[in-house]
Amino acid sequence: MLIDKKPFFRKVIVPWYDSETACLTLIVFMFLVCLFGFAGISAARENVEYNQYIWIAVLLVVLSGVVIISTTIRLIKRFTSRHSK
Repeated sequence: MLIDKKPFFRKVIVPWYDSETACLTLIVFMFLVCLFGFAGISAARENVEYNQYIWIAVLLVVLSGVVIISTTIRLIKRFTSRHSK
């Protein structure tokens, strides 16, 4: 007798931090952090004294971009796997 790997009565429980609401909230928050980083880059370029600290703003933009991309990929995979069934 074969064991059914996906029984129909079993529902996958998604943790709260990986829910769609939490992922969308994270994307919005990281977008705001990205805007803050761009504002930091422009402020550091305007003031010569702060040119040496531009790397912090660039790091904010890059890391928030990575989080946005990875979370978006996770949501896309979830939506495609849900609709392919």
